[in-house]
Amino acid sequence: MEKVEVRNRWEDAAPGWAKWEGIIATWVEPATTAMLDMAGVASGSKVLDLACGAGSQTLSAARRAGRQGHVVASDISERMLEQTRRNARIAGLGNVSTLCGAAEELEVAPGSFDAVICRLGFMLFAEPAKALVAVRKALKPGGKVAVVVFTTPAANPARAKATQILLRYAGKAPPPAGQPGMFSLGALGTIERLLAESGYIGVERRQMNLPLRMRSAADALQMIQEAFAASRAIVSDCSEAVRAAAWAEVAEMLETFESDKGFVTPGELLVAAGTKPA
Repeated sequence: MEKVEVRNRWEDAAPGWAKWEGIIATWVEPATTAMLDMAGVASGSKVLDLACGAGSQTLSAARRAGRQGHVVASDISERMLEQTRRNARIAGLGNVSTLCGAAEELEVAPGSFDAVICRLGFMLFAEPAKALVAVRKALKPGGKVAVVVFTTPAANPARAKATQILLRYAGKAPPPAGQPGMFSLGALGTIERLLAESGYIGVERRQMNLPLRMRSAADALQMIQEAFAASRAIVSDCSEAVRAAAWAEVAEMLETFESDKGFVTPGELLVAAGTKPA
């Protein structure tokens, strides 16, 4: 996929992502904490946050890094970066700056970061191995990279079923093995091999069971439609009638996860980390 097309997808989704950022951040907070721990983010750290989105994890890293540290939030979408800058200002954090561009084409000084993080974006990178090589150059010797990705379709049924429905209506096949996709790096051993083959040592993997809880299935549907660029894109080139039918079936599926306690669906995330050799 062309980089311009990817950027346009996320530019279009940026307002929706910002709208639902609080829900997403609360859901994945344990994974965010684990990511920051495994990346070694601490007072004084210089941190690069890839595919930062609206930046809730950027702000968490900035609070840890403190006044002596700094976080560079990077994203392919300038509209996402606008949200991150706004949120940093509101939070009173002066140790955040932004960088627009694709992770595979990082333009930063070699050896300038103690830690690199990426939450729920790495599995969608066009060339994750190339991104990891660029990250290794950006890290100081002994620096760490940590990412959060989804595990498998079976462990994330609502998200997986929604994707299957949209693909069926669009007449499209799932991404082949090795191509960007929501679950492309979640299978046991996949991201560990990728980190090792990209020159990292001390590779770690931590799996986390994190159910998604929302007020209703209707809210869950709206979040997918507004915030999740990869899902939106599947049916973006379909007719209005096909899109309406596809989303109607997704809505019915999501309702199966709703009860008098609200909407609850199983979710499983993976935090993986590696260290640049000294």
